[in-house]
Amino acid sequence: MYRPRNAVPESGAATPGNDGEAASELSILRDVLRMLPNGVTVQDEHGRVLLANDAAAAQLQIGADGIPGHEHRREAAREAFRTGQPLVAEESFVHEGGRQVFLTRHHPVRIAERDLLLSSSADITEQKAFEDELFRSAYYDELTDLPNRRVIEHRVNKLLQAGETSPFALAFLDVDNFKHINDYYGHAIGDALLVEMARRIAMNLRASDMLSRISGDEFVLLLHPVQGQEEVAEFIRFMLERIKAPFFIDDSEIFASTSIGVSLYPEHGGSYDALRHNADIAMYRVKNAGKGAAAFFDDSMEREAQARMKVEQSLRLAILEKRFCCAFQPKVDIRTRDVIGIEALVRLRDDQGVIQAPGTFINLATELGLIDELTRLVLADIVRSIDLINETFGHETTISINVAAKQAGNPEFMRPFAEALEQTGFPKRFMIEVTEDAFVTRTSFQDEILPILRRIGVGISIDDFGTGYSSLSALADITADEIKIDRSFITDIHKRPRSQGILRAIESLSEALGMTVVAEGIETHEELAYLQAATRIRYAQGYYFDKPIFLEDLKRATPPTSESRGRLASRPVQENRTGYSRAAGYRR
Repeated sequence: MYRPRNAVPESGAATPGNDGEAASELSILRDVLRMLPNGVTVQDEHGRVLLANDAAAAQLQIGADGIPGHEHRREAAREAFRTGQPLVAEESFVHEGGRQVFLTRHHPVRIAERDLLLSSSADITEQKAFEDELFRSAYYDELTDLPNRRVIEHRVNKLLQAGETSPFALAFLDVDNFKHINDYYGHAIGDALLVEMARRIAMNLRASDMLSRISGDEFVLLLHPVQGQEEVAEFIRFMLERIKAPFFIDDSEIFASTSIGVSLYPEHGGSYDALRHNADIAMYRVKNAGKGAAAFFDDSMEREAQARMKVEQSLRLAILEKRFCCAFQPKVDIRTRDVIGIEALVRLRDDQGVIQAPGTFINLATELGLIDELTRLVLADIVRSIDLINETFGHETTISINVAAKQAGNPEFMRPFAEALEQTGFPKRFMIEVTEDAFVTRTSFQDEILPILRRIGVGISIDDFGTGYSSLSALADITADEIKIDRSFITDIHKRPRSQGILRAIESLSEALGMTVVAEGIETHEELAYLQAATRIRYAQGYYFDKPIFLEDLKRATPPTSESRGRLASRPVQENRTGYSRAAGYRR
Protein backbone atom coordinates (compact mmCIF):
# COMPACT_ATOMS: atom_id res chain seq x y z
CA MET A 1 0.00 0.00 0.00
CA TYR A 2 1.40 3.37 -1.02
CA ARG A 3 2.11 5.63 1.89
CA PRO A 4 4.44 8.62 1.65
CA ARG A 5 7.03 9.19 4.31
CA ASN A 6 5.74 10.84 7.53
CA ALA A 7 2.10 10.47 6.47
CA VAL A 8 0.58 7.92 8.84
CA PRO A 9 2.41 5.53 11.22
CA GLU A 10 2.71 1.92 10.04
CA SER A 11 -0.16 -0.11 11.37
CA GLY A 12 0.92 -2.48 14.05
CA ALA A 13 3.79 -0.24 15.24
CA ALA A 14 3.97 0.15 19.00
CA THR A 15 2.53 3.46 20.25
CA PRO A 16 1.94 4.67 23.75
CA GLY A 17 -1.39 3.45 25.04
CA ASN A 18 -1.97 0.86 22.35
CA ASP A 19 -2.55 -2.64 23.51
CA GLY A 20 -2.21 -5.81 21.45
CA GLU A 21 -5.89 -6.01 20.57
CA ALA A 22 -5.97 -2.50 19.10
CA ALA A 23 -2.83 -3.22 17.12
CA SER A 24 -4.40 -6.40 15.73
CA GLU A 25 -7.55 -4.57 14.66
CA LEU A 26 -5.52 -1.87 12.99
CA SER A 27 -3.54 -4.51 11.12
CA ILE A 28 -6.76 -6.16 9.91
CA LEU A 29 -8.16 -2.79 8.82
CA ARG A 30 -5.01 -2.01 6.89
CA ASP A 31 -5.12 -5.39 5.13
CA VAL A 32 -8.79 -4.95 4.24
CA LEU A 33 -8.12 -1.48 2.82
CA ARG A 34 -5.19 -2.79 0.83
CA MET A 35 -7.20 -5.62 -0.73
CA LEU A 36 -10.32 -3.63 -1.67
CA PRO A 37 -11.03 -3.99 -5.46
CA ASN A 38 -11.75 -0.26 -5.77
CA GLY A 39 -8.96 2.23 -5.57
CA VAL A 40 -8.96 4.27 -2.36
CA THR A 41 -6.84 7.37 -1.81
CA VAL A 42 -6.50 10.09 0.80
CA GLN A 43 -5.24 13.51 -0.33
CA ASP A 44 -4.50 16.71 1.47
CA GLU A 45 -5.65 20.16 0.42
CA HIS A 46 -2.57 20.50 -1.81
CA GLY A 47 -3.43 17.40 -3.83
CA ARG A 48 -0.68 15.29 -2.29
CA VAL A 49 -1.56 11.63 -1.92
CA LEU A 50 -1.17 10.62 1.71
CA LEU A 51 -2.52 7.12 1.36
CA ALA A 52 -3.42 4.78 -1.52
CA ASN A 53 -4.34 1.11 -1.43
CA ASP A 54 -2.92 -1.44 -3.86
CA ALA A 55 -5.76 -1.03 -6.40
CA ALA A 56 -5.31 2.75 -6.48
CA ALA A 57 -1.55 2.46 -6.76
CA ALA A 58 -1.92 0.08 -9.73
CA GLN A 59 -4.70 2.04 -11.41
CA LEU A 60 -3.01 5.41 -11.05
CA GLN A 61 0.56 4.16 -11.41
CA ILE A 62 1.55 5.93 -8.23
CA GLY A 63 5.24 6.15 -7.64
CA ALA A 64 7.39 7.73 -4.97
CA ASP A 65 6.41 11.20 -6.17
CA GLY A 66 2.67 10.69 -6.03
CA ILE A 67 0.46 11.05 -9.15
CA PRO A 68 2.34 13.12 -11.73
CA GLY A 69 0.38 14.98 -14.42
CA HIS A 70 -3.13 13.99 -13.34
CA GLU A 71 -4.51 17.48 -13.70
CA HIS A 72 -8.05 16.27 -14.35
CA ARG A 73 -8.09 14.38 -11.07
CA ARG A 74 -6.67 17.30 -9.12
CA GLU A 75 -9.21 19.64 -10.71
CA ALA A 76 -12.08 17.46 -9.47
CA ALA A 77 -10.42 17.23 -6.06
CA ARG A 78 -10.04 21.00 -5.86
CA GLU A 79 -13.71 21.42 -6.67
CA ALA A 80 -14.68 19.03 -3.87
CA PHE A 81 -12.38 20.87 -1.44
CA ARG A 82 -13.79 24.24 -2.54
CA THR A 83 -17.45 23.33 -2.08
CA GLY A 84 -16.99 20.97 0.83
CA GLN A 85 -19.55 18.71 -0.87
CA PRO A 86 -19.15 15.16 -2.19
CA LEU A 87 -18.45 15.04 -5.92
CA VAL A 88 -18.72 12.21 -8.46
CA ALA A 89 -16.55 12.59 -11.53
CA GLU A 90 -15.58 10.50 -14.58
CA GLU A 91 -11.81 10.71 -14.88
CA SER A 92 -9.51 9.58 -17.69
CA PHE A 93 -5.83 8.79 -17.43
CA VAL A 94 -3.53 8.05 -20.35
CA HIS A 95 -0.30 6.15 -19.79
CA GLU A 96 1.85 3.62 -21.61
CA GLY A 97 -0.72 0.88 -21.16
CA GLY A 98 -3.38 2.97 -22.86
CA ARG A 99 -6.36 5.00 -21.68
CA GLN A 100 -8.17 4.16 -18.48
CA VAL A 101 -11.45 5.61 -17.28
CA PHE A 102 -12.51 5.71 -13.62
CA LEU A 103 -15.70 6.69 -11.85
CA THR A 104 -14.43 8.51 -8.75
CA ARG A 105 -16.33 9.64 -5.67
CA HIS A 106 -14.63 12.42 -3.73
CA HIS A 107 -15.67 12.97 -0.08
CA PRO A 108 -14.22 15.91 1.83
CA VAL A 109 -13.53 14.86 5.47
CA ARG A 110 -11.86 16.40 8.52
CA ILE A 111 -9.61 14.09 10.55
CA ALA A 112 -7.19 15.04 13.28
CA GLU A 113 -7.71 18.72 12.65
CA ARG A 114 -6.83 18.30 8.99
CA ASP A 115 -8.98 18.79 5.86
CA LEU A 116 -8.57 15.69 3.75
CA LEU A 117 -10.19 14.20 0.67
CA LEU A 118 -11.23 10.58 0.72
CA SER A 119 -11.63 9.24 -2.82
CA SER A 120 -12.73 5.87 -4.12
CA SER A 121 -12.33 4.95 -7.81
CA ALA A 122 -13.88 2.15 -9.85
CA ASP A 123 -12.27 1.19 -13.17
CA ILE A 124 -14.98 1.53 -15.83
CA THR A 125 -12.66 1.36 -18.87
CA GLU A 126 -14.31 -1.74 -20.36
CA GLN A 127 -17.78 -0.43 -19.59
CA LYS A 128 -16.99 2.87 -21.31
CA ALA A 129 -15.55 1.08 -24.31
CA PHE A 130 -18.72 -1.00 -24.57
CA GLU A 131 -20.89 2.11 -24.19
CA ASP A 132 -18.84 3.90 -26.85
CA GLU A 133 -19.27 0.93 -29.17
CA LEU A 134 -23.01 0.90 -28.58
CA PHE A 135 -23.15 4.65 -29.17
CA ARG A 136 -21.22 4.43 -32.42
CA SER A 137 -23.28 1.51 -33.69
CA ALA A 138 -26.47 3.43 -32.88
CA TYR A 139 -25.40 6.77 -34.32
CA TYR A 140 -22.51 6.18 -36.73
CA ASP A 141 -22.12 4.17 -39.90
CA GLU A 142 -19.80 1.22 -39.37
CA LEU A 143 -18.28 1.30 -42.86
CA THR A 144 -17.58 5.01 -43.38
CA ASP A 145 -17.63 6.17 -39.74
CA LEU A 146 -20.03 8.94 -40.77
CA PRO A 147 -23.04 10.00 -38.70
CA ASN A 148 -26.12 8.04 -39.63
CA ARG A 149 -29.67 9.08 -40.44
CA ARG A 150 -30.62 9.73 -36.81
CA VAL A 151 -27.75 12.13 -36.21
CA ILE A 152 -28.28 14.40 -39.20
CA GLU A 153 -32.03 14.45 -38.65
CA HIS A 154 -31.44 15.44 -35.01
CA ARG A 155 -28.96 18.11 -36.09
CA VAL A 156 -31.38 19.70 -38.57
CA ASN A 157 -34.28 19.53 -36.13
CA LYS A 158 -32.17 21.27 -33.45
CA LEU A 159 -31.44 24.09 -35.89
CA LEU A 160 -35.13 24.46 -36.63
CA GLN A 161 -36.21 24.23 -32.99
CA ALA A 162 -33.68 26.92 -32.05
CA GLY A 163 -35.40 29.28 -34.48
CA GLU A 164 -32.59 29.22 -37.03
CA THR A 165 -32.82 32.22 -39.33
CA SER A 166 -29.72 31.59 -41.46
CA PRO A 167 -30.39 29.71 -44.71
CA PHE A 168 -28.97 26.22 -45.04
CA ALA A 169 -28.97 23.51 -47.70
CA LEU A 170 -29.77 19.81 -47.53
CA ALA A 171 -28.36 17.70 -50.37
CA PHE A 172 -29.35 14.11 -51.15
CA LEU A 173 -26.63 12.13 -52.94
CA ASP A 174 -27.07 8.75 -54.64
CA VAL A 175 -24.16 6.84 -56.23
CA ASP A 176 -25.00 6.08 -59.86
CA ASN A 177 -25.06 2.45 -61.04
CA PHE A 178 -23.68 1.23 -57.72
CA LYS A 179 -25.27 -2.20 -58.15
CA HIS A 180 -23.37 -2.70 -61.41
CA ILE A 181 -20.13 -1.73 -59.68
CA ASN A 182 -20.87 -4.14 -56.84
CA ASP A 183 -21.72 -6.95 -59.25
CA TYR A 184 -18.73 -6.41 -61.50
CA TYR A 185 -15.97 -5.72 -58.97
CA GLY A 186 -17.40 -7.46 -55.91
CA HIS A 187 -18.78 -6.16 -52.62
CA ALA A 188 -15.39 -5.64 -50.98
CA ILE A 189 -14.36 -3.15 -53.64
CA GLY A 190 -17.85 -1.66 -53.60
CA ASP A 191 -17.48 -0.99 -49.88
CA ALA A 192 -14.02 0.49 -50.40
CA LEU A 193 -15.47 2.75 -53.08
CA LEU A 194 -18.11 4.04 -50.67
CA VAL A 195 -15.41 4.86 -48.13
CA GLU A 196 -13.40 6.78 -50.73
CA MET A 197 -16.55 8.43 -52.03
CA ALA A 198 -17.39 9.63 -48.52
CA ARG A 199 -13.87 11.01 -48.12
CA ARG A 200 -14.11 13.01 -51.35
CA ILE A 201 -17.56 14.36 -50.54
CA ALA A 202 -16.39 15.44 -47.07
CA MET A 203 -13.40 17.38 -48.37
CA ASN A 204 -13.51 21.11 -47.53
CA LEU A 205 -16.54 20.79 -45.26
CA ARG A 206 -16.74 23.23 -42.38
CA ALA A 207 -17.17 22.26 -38.73
CA SER A 208 -20.79 23.43 -38.97
CA ASP A 209 -21.52 21.17 -41.98
CA MET A 210 -22.36 17.49 -41.70
CA LEU A 211 -22.18 14.50 -44.05
CA SER A 212 -24.25 11.43 -43.23
CA ARG A 213 -24.56 8.01 -44.83
CA ILE A 214 -28.22 7.07 -44.55
CA SER A 215 -28.26 3.77 -46.47
CA GLY A 216 -26.20 1.61 -48.82
CA ASP A 217 -25.21 4.12 -51.51
CA GLU A 218 -27.10 7.17 -50.28
CA PHE A 219 -25.70 10.18 -48.42
CA VAL A 220 -27.24 13.37 -47.00
CA LEU A 221 -25.15 16.53 -46.74
CA LEU A 222 -26.01 19.52 -44.53
CA LEU A 223 -24.39 22.81 -45.52
CA HIS A 224 -24.92 25.37 -42.77
CA PRO A 225 -25.02 28.29 -43.09
CA VAL A 226 -25.12 29.32 -46.77
CA GLN A 227 -25.46 32.65 -48.53
CA GLY A 228 -27.79 31.34 -51.20
CA GLN A 229 -28.26 28.97 -54.13
CA GLU A 230 -25.27 30.22 -56.11
CA GLU A 231 -22.83 29.46 -53.28
CA VAL A 232 -24.26 25.95 -52.87
CA ALA A 233 -24.21 25.32 -56.63
CA GLU A 234 -20.54 26.30 -56.86
CA PHE A 235 -19.58 24.04 -53.95
CA ILE A 236 -21.46 21.07 -55.40
CA ARG A 237 -19.99 21.65 -58.86
CA PHE A 238 -16.46 21.28 -57.48
CA MET A 239 -17.54 18.26 -55.44
CA LEU A 240 -18.95 16.53 -58.53
CA GLU A 241 -15.67 17.09 -60.36
CA ARG A 242 -13.74 15.48 -57.50
CA ILE A 243 -16.04 12.48 -57.50
CA LYS A 244 -15.77 11.94 -61.27
CA ALA A 245 -11.98 11.51 -61.07
CA PRO A 246 -11.07 7.78 -61.21
CA PHE A 247 -10.87 5.76 -58.01
CA PHE A 248 -7.92 3.35 -57.74
CA ILE A 249 -8.88 0.43 -55.50
CA ASP A 250 -7.04 -2.91 -55.37
CA ASP A 251 -5.46 -2.42 -58.80
CA SER A 252 -8.84 -1.52 -60.30
CA GLU A 253 -9.54 1.84 -61.92
CA ILE A 254 -13.17 2.66 -61.18
CA PHE A 255 -15.16 5.54 -62.58
CA ALA A 256 -18.17 6.58 -60.55
CA SER A 257 -20.57 9.49 -60.30
CA THR A 258 -23.37 10.68 -58.06
CA SER A 259 -26.76 12.22 -58.70
CA ILE A 260 -27.52 15.07 -56.29
CA GLY A 261 -30.75 16.79 -55.35
CA VAL A 262 -30.69 19.94 -53.21
CA SER A 263 -33.32 21.70 -51.14
CA LEU A 264 -32.87 25.05 -49.39
CA TYR A 265 -34.21 26.26 -46.06
CA PRO A 266 -36.58 28.00 -45.75
CA GLU A 267 -37.67 28.15 -49.42
CA HIS A 268 -38.21 24.41 -49.85
CA GLY A 269 -39.47 23.33 -46.44
CA GLY A 270 -39.61 24.04 -42.76
CA SER A 271 -38.87 20.53 -41.42
CA TYR A 272 -36.24 17.88 -41.94
CA ASP A 273 -38.77 15.53 -43.53
CA ALA A 274 -39.92 18.16 -46.03
CA LEU A 275 -36.38 19.22 -46.95
CA ARG A 276 -35.22 15.62 -47.24
CA HIS A 277 -38.25 14.68 -49.35
CA ASN A 278 -37.79 17.59 -51.74
CA ALA A 279 -34.06 16.95 -52.11
CA ASP A 280 -34.94 13.33 -52.93
CA ILE A 281 -37.39 14.48 -55.61
CA ALA A 282 -34.72 16.72 -57.16
CA MET A 283 -32.26 13.82 -57.15
CA TYR A 284 -34.70 11.65 -59.10
CA ARG A 285 -35.01 14.41 -61.68
CA VAL A 286 -31.23 14.12 -62.18
CA LYS A 287 -31.44 10.32 -62.42
CA ASN A 288 -34.07 10.52 -65.11
CA ALA A 289 -32.14 13.19 -67.02
CA GLY A 290 -28.91 11.20 -67.30
CA LYS A 291 -27.25 11.04 -63.85
CA GLY A 292 -23.95 12.46 -62.63
CA ALA A 293 -25.25 15.99 -62.05
CA ALA A 294 -27.12 18.11 -59.51
CA ALA A 295 -30.48 19.86 -59.43
CA PHE A 296 -32.24 22.19 -57.01
CA PHE A 297 -35.81 21.46 -56.05
CA ASP A 298 -38.63 23.44 -57.62
CA ASP A 299 -42.40 23.16 -57.53
CA SER A 300 -42.63 21.45 -60.92
CA MET A 301 -40.72 18.51 -59.46
CA GLU A 302 -43.41 18.01 -56.84
CA ARG A 303 -46.00 17.75 -59.59
CA GLU A 304 -43.80 15.23 -61.40
CA ALA A 305 -43.47 13.20 -58.21
CA GLN A 306 -47.22 13.16 -57.76
CA ALA A 307 -47.64 12.04 -61.36
CA ARG A 308 -45.05 9.30 -60.74
CA MET A 309 -46.97 8.17 -57.68
CA LYS A 310 -50.11 7.98 -59.78
CA VAL A 311 -48.28 5.83 -62.35
CA GLU A 312 -47.00 3.60 -59.56
CA GLN A 313 -50.48 3.07 -58.17
CA SER A 314 -51.95 2.39 -61.60
CA LEU A 315 -49.09 -0.01 -62.36
CA ARG A 316 -49.74 -2.04 -59.22
CA LEU A 317 -53.44 -2.11 -60.02
CA ALA A 318 -52.78 -3.08 -63.65
CA ILE A 319 -50.66 -6.03 -62.57
CA LEU A 320 -53.32 -7.07 -60.09
CA GLU A 321 -55.97 -6.85 -62.82
CA LYS A 322 -53.63 -8.25 -65.51
CA ARG A 323 -54.24 -5.28 -67.80
CA PHE A 324 -51.21 -5.99 -69.98
CA CYS A 325 -51.06 -7.12 -73.55
CA CYS A 326 -48.29 -8.13 -75.92
CA ALA A 327 -47.26 -6.60 -79.19
CA PHE A 328 -44.99 -8.54 -81.53
CA GLN A 329 -42.31 -7.04 -83.74
CA PRO A 330 -41.05 -9.22 -86.59
CA LYS A 331 -37.42 -10.17 -87.01
CA VAL A 332 -36.78 -10.25 -90.75
CA ASP A 333 -34.28 -11.86 -93.10
CA ILE A 334 -33.21 -8.76 -95.07
CA ARG A 335 -32.26 -10.87 -98.09
CA THR A 336 -35.47 -12.95 -98.47
CA ARG A 337 -37.85 -10.71 -96.44
CA ASP A 338 -39.05 -13.78 -94.50
CA VAL A 339 -40.06 -13.35 -90.86
CA ILE A 340 -37.80 -15.69 -88.92
CA GLY A 341 -38.74 -14.55 -85.41
CA ILE A 342 -40.86 -12.21 -83.34
CA GLU A 343 -40.10 -10.24 -80.20
CA ALA A 344 -42.81 -10.00 -77.53
CA LEU A 345 -43.08 -6.42 -76.31
CA VAL A 346 -45.24 -5.72 -73.28
CA ARG A 347 -47.77 -2.91 -73.33
CA LEU A 348 -49.96 -1.50 -70.56
CA ARG A 349 -53.60 -0.61 -71.09
CA ASP A 350 -54.36 2.19 -68.62
CA ASP A 351 -57.71 2.73 -66.91
CA GLN A 352 -58.84 4.93 -69.84
CA GLY A 353 -58.05 2.14 -72.29
CA VAL A 354 -55.00 3.91 -73.73
CA ILE A 355 -52.04 1.71 -74.64
CA GLN A 356 -48.84 2.76 -72.85
CA ALA A 357 -45.37 1.96 -74.23
CA PRO A 358 -42.91 0.25 -71.85
CA GLY A 359 -40.81 3.41 -71.50
CA THR A 360 -43.50 4.76 -69.17
CA PHE A 361 -43.50 1.86 -66.73
CA ILE A 362 -40.66 -0.70 -67.17
CA ASN A 363 -38.07 1.17 -65.10
CA LEU A 364 -40.64 1.83 -62.41
CA ALA A 365 -41.72 -1.80 -62.40
CA THR A 366 -38.09 -2.82 -61.95
CA GLU A 367 -37.57 -0.30 -59.16
CA LEU A 368 -40.72 -1.44 -57.34
CA GLY A 369 -39.88 -5.14 -57.65
CA LEU A 370 -42.83 -5.80 -60.00
CA ILE A 371 -40.82 -6.78 -63.07
CA ASP A 372 -40.88 -10.51 -62.25
CA GLU A 373 -44.66 -10.65 -62.21
CA LEU A 374 -44.76 -8.59 -65.41
CA THR A 375 -42.46 -11.05 -67.19
CA ARG A 376 -44.60 -13.97 -66.07
CA LEU A 377 -47.68 -12.21 -67.45
CA VAL A 378 -45.94 -11.83 -70.84
CA LEU A 379 -45.19 -15.55 -70.96
CA ALA A 380 -48.75 -16.42 -69.98
CA ASP A 381 -50.11 -14.18 -72.78
CA ILE A 382 -47.83 -15.88 -75.32
CA VAL A 383 -48.96 -19.36 -74.24
CA ARG A 384 -52.64 -18.37 -74.47
CA SER A 385 -52.13 -17.01 -77.98
CA ILE A 386 -49.70 -19.58 -79.39
CA ASP A 387 -52.20 -20.98 -81.92
CA LEU A 388 -52.81 -17.53 -83.38
CA ILE A 389 -49.08 -16.81 -83.35
CA ASN A 390 -48.43 -20.03 -85.25
CA GLU A 391 -51.14 -19.33 -87.82
CA THR A 392 -49.88 -15.79 -88.32
CA PHE A 393 -46.11 -16.15 -88.25
CA GLY A 394 -45.53 -19.87 -88.75
CA HIS A 395 -44.76 -22.81 -86.48
CA GLU A 396 -40.99 -22.42 -86.70
CA THR A 397 -40.80 -18.74 -85.82
CA THR A 398 -38.78 -18.03 -82.68
CA ILE A 399 -40.35 -16.00 -79.90
CA SER A 400 -38.11 -13.58 -78.00
CA ILE A 401 -38.85 -12.47 -74.43
CA ASN A 402 -36.97 -9.67 -72.70
CA VAL A 403 -35.55 -10.43 -69.26
CA ALA A 404 -33.91 -7.65 -67.24
CA ALA A 405 -30.31 -8.16 -66.15
CA LYS A 406 -31.46 -7.95 -62.54
CA GLN A 407 -33.80 -10.87 -63.18
CA ALA A 408 -31.25 -12.85 -65.16
CA GLY A 409 -28.86 -12.90 -62.23
CA ASN A 410 -31.54 -13.91 -59.74
CA PRO A 411 -31.84 -17.71 -59.50
CA GLU A 412 -35.00 -17.40 -57.38
CA PHE A 413 -36.75 -15.92 -60.42
CA MET A 414 -34.93 -17.64 -63.28
CA ARG A 415 -35.24 -21.25 -62.09
CA PRO A 416 -39.07 -21.17 -61.88
CA PHE A 417 -39.21 -19.13 -65.08
CA ALA A 418 -37.13 -21.76 -66.91
CA GLU A 419 -39.49 -24.43 -65.61
CA ALA A 420 -42.44 -22.41 -66.91
CA LEU A 421 -40.77 -22.17 -70.35
CA GLU A 422 -40.25 -25.94 -70.39
CA GLN A 423 -43.85 -26.60 -69.36
CA THR A 424 -45.15 -24.70 -72.39
CA GLY A 425 -44.22 -27.72 -74.49
CA PHE A 426 -42.24 -25.62 -76.99
CA PRO A 427 -39.22 -24.28 -75.04
CA LYS A 428 -36.92 -24.51 -78.09
CA ARG A 429 -38.88 -21.76 -79.79
CA PHE A 430 -38.05 -19.23 -77.10
CA MET A 431 -35.17 -16.77 -77.18
CA ILE A 432 -34.33 -14.97 -73.93
CA GLU A 433 -33.06 -11.42 -74.57
CA VAL A 434 -30.83 -9.97 -71.86
CA THR A 435 -28.53 -6.95 -71.89
CA GLU A 436 -24.74 -7.25 -71.72
CA ASP A 437 -24.43 -6.58 -68.01
CA ALA A 438 -26.19 -9.87 -67.27
CA PHE A 439 -23.11 -11.59 -68.71
CA VAL A 440 -20.18 -9.45 -67.69
CA THR A 441 -21.14 -8.72 -64.10
CA ARG A 442 -20.39 -11.23 -61.39
CA THR A 443 -23.86 -12.69 -61.21
CA SER A 444 -24.96 -16.31 -61.23
CA PHE A 445 -26.47 -16.06 -64.72
CA GLN A 446 -23.65 -17.68 -66.66
CA ASP A 447 -22.74 -20.29 -64.03
CA GLU A 448 -26.18 -21.33 -62.80
CA ILE A 449 -28.89 -20.16 -65.18
CA LEU A 450 -27.37 -20.62 -68.65
CA PRO A 451 -26.88 -24.39 -68.20
CA ILE A 452 -30.57 -24.75 -67.29
CA LEU A 453 -31.70 -22.80 -70.34
CA ARG A 454 -29.32 -24.74 -72.57
CA ARG A 455 -30.65 -28.05 -71.27
CA ILE A 456 -34.24 -27.22 -72.26
CA GLY A 457 -33.18 -25.69 -75.58
CA VAL A 458 -33.93 -21.99 -74.94
CA GLY A 459 -31.83 -19.59 -77.05
CA ILE A 460 -29.90 -16.62 -75.64
CA SER A 461 -29.73 -13.17 -77.22
CA ILE A 462 -27.61 -10.18 -76.13
CA ASP A 463 -29.87 -7.15 -76.47
CA ASP A 464 -28.73 -3.56 -77.09
CA PHE A 465 -25.16 -4.72 -77.70
CA GLY A 466 -22.56 -1.97 -77.55
CA THR A 467 -24.29 0.30 -75.05
CA GLY A 468 -23.47 -1.41 -71.77
CA TYR A 469 -20.41 -2.91 -70.11
CA SER A 470 -19.11 -4.99 -73.00
CA SER A 471 -15.46 -5.86 -73.43
CA LEU A 472 -13.65 -8.27 -75.72
CA SER A 473 -12.54 -10.47 -72.84
CA ALA A 474 -16.08 -10.66 -71.49
CA LEU A 475 -17.56 -11.36 -74.93
CA ALA A 476 -15.17 -14.27 -75.40
CA ASP A 477 -16.74 -16.01 -72.39
CA ILE A 478 -20.34 -15.45 -73.48
CA THR A 479 -22.19 -18.43 -74.92
CA ALA A 480 -25.07 -16.55 -76.52
CA ASP A 481 -26.73 -17.47 -79.81
CA GLU A 482 -27.49 -13.97 -81.01
CA ILE A 483 -26.21 -10.41 -80.75
CA LYS A 484 -28.63 -7.56 -81.36
CA ILE A 485 -26.72 -4.43 -82.32
CA ASP A 486 -28.24 -1.39 -80.69
CA ARG A 487 -30.00 1.05 -83.01
CA SER A 488 -27.62 3.84 -81.95
CA PHE A 489 -25.04 2.17 -84.22
CA ILE A 490 -27.54 1.61 -87.05
CA THR A 491 -29.19 5.02 -87.32
CA ASP A 492 -27.81 6.77 -90.44
CA ILE A 493 -25.16 4.05 -90.73
CA HIS A 494 -24.65 4.97 -94.39
CA LYS A 495 -23.43 8.44 -93.29
CA ARG A 496 -21.18 7.46 -90.38
CA PRO A 497 -17.82 5.87 -91.24
CA ARG A 498 -16.85 5.30 -87.58
CA SER A 499 -20.06 3.40 -86.88
CA GLN A 500 -19.44 1.40 -90.04
CA GLY A 501 -16.06 0.35 -88.69
CA ILE A 502 -17.54 -0.66 -85.35
CA LEU A 503 -20.25 -2.60 -87.14
CA ARG A 504 -17.71 -4.55 -89.20
CA ALA A 505 -15.74 -5.38 -86.05
CA ILE A 506 -18.82 -6.66 -84.22
CA GLU A 507 -19.85 -8.64 -87.28
CA SER A 508 -16.45 -10.34 -87.61
CA LEU A 509 -16.20 -11.08 -83.89
CA SER A 510 -19.71 -12.51 -83.77
CA GLU A 511 -19.03 -14.78 -86.74
CA ALA A 512 -15.86 -16.03 -85.10
CA LEU A 513 -17.81 -16.86 -81.94
CA GLY A 514 -20.68 -18.46 -83.84
CA MET A 515 -23.32 -15.86 -82.97
CA THR A 516 -26.04 -14.56 -85.28
CA VAL A 517 -26.10 -10.77 -85.73
CA VAL A 518 -29.37 -8.84 -85.75
CA ALA A 519 -29.48 -5.11 -86.55
CA GLU A 520 -32.07 -3.23 -84.48
CA GLY A 521 -33.90 -0.05 -85.36
CA ILE A 522 -33.94 -0.11 -89.18
CA GLU A 523 -36.15 2.81 -90.18
CA THR A 524 -35.01 3.96 -93.64
CA HIS A 525 -34.34 2.42 -97.00
CA GLU A 526 -30.80 3.86 -96.94
CA GLU A 527 -29.97 2.04 -93.71
CA LEU A 528 -31.28 -1.23 -95.12
CA ALA A 529 -29.46 -0.73 -98.43
CA TYR A 530 -26.15 -0.19 -96.62
CA LEU A 531 -26.56 -3.40 -94.59
CA GLN A 532 -27.39 -5.37 -97.73
CA ALA A 533 -24.53 -3.95 -99.79
CA ALA A 534 -21.70 -3.50 -97.26
CA THR A 535 -22.21 -6.21 -94.61
CA ARG A 536 -22.96 -9.90 -94.27
CA ILE A 537 -25.71 -9.23 -91.72
CA ARG A 538 -28.82 -11.23 -92.57
CA TYR A 539 -31.36 -10.27 -89.93
CA ALA A 540 -32.91 -7.02 -88.73
CA GLN A 541 -35.82 -5.42 -86.88
CA GLY A 542 -37.32 -1.99 -87.15
CA TYR A 543 -40.20 0.21 -88.20
CA TYR A 544 -39.03 -0.01 -91.81
CA PHE A 545 -40.41 -3.56 -91.84
CA ASP A 546 -43.30 -3.11 -89.42
CA LYS A 547 -44.30 -1.65 -86.12
CA PRO A 548 -45.14 -4.02 -83.26
CA ILE A 549 -48.35 -5.91 -84.02
CA PHE A 550 -50.97 -6.31 -81.30
CA LEU A 551 -52.52 -9.70 -80.63
CA GLU A 552 -55.95 -8.11 -80.54
CA ASP A 553 -55.38 -6.99 -84.13
CA LEU A 554 -54.37 -10.50 -85.05
CA LYS A 555 -57.48 -11.92 -83.44
CA ARG A 556 -59.67 -9.72 -85.63
CA ALA A 557 -58.03 -11.19 -88.72
CA THR A 558 -59.53 -14.42 -90.12
CA PRO A 559 -56.83 -17.09 -90.20
CA PRO A 560 -56.63 -18.85 -93.59
CA THR A 561 -57.60 -22.52 -93.77
CA SER A 562 -55.21 -25.13 -95.11
CA GLU A 563 -56.96 -25.00 -98.47
CA SER A 564 -56.92 -21.23 -98.67
CA ARG A 565 -53.29 -21.18 -97.46
CA GLY A 566 -52.39 -23.38 -100.44
CA ARG A 567 -54.17 -21.03 -102.81
CA LEU A 568 -52.35 -18.09 -101.21
CA ALA A 569 -49.04 -19.80 -101.78
CA SER A 570 -49.76 -20.10 -105.51
CA ARG A 571 -50.78 -16.46 -105.84
CA PRO A 572 -48.33 -13.71 -106.71
CA VAL A 573 -46.90 -12.20 -103.54
CA GLN A 574 -47.55 -8.51 -103.13
CA GLU A 575 -44.75 -6.35 -101.72
CA ASN A 576 -46.06 -4.01 -99.05
CA ARG A 577 -44.65 -0.56 -98.40
CA THR A 578 -42.47 -1.76 -95.57
CA GLY A 579 -40.69 -4.32 -97.68
CA TYR A 580 -41.40 -7.88 -96.50
CA SER A 581 -43.68 -10.52 -97.98
CA ARG A 582 -47.38 -10.23 -97.33
CA ALA A 583 -50.05 -12.22 -99.15
CA ALA A 584 -53.67 -11.13 -98.74
CA GLY A 585 -53.05 -9.86 -95.22
CA TYR A 586 -51.22 -12.98 -94.09
CA ARG A 587 -47.85 -12.20 -92.50
CA ARG A 588 -45.14 -14.81 -92.47
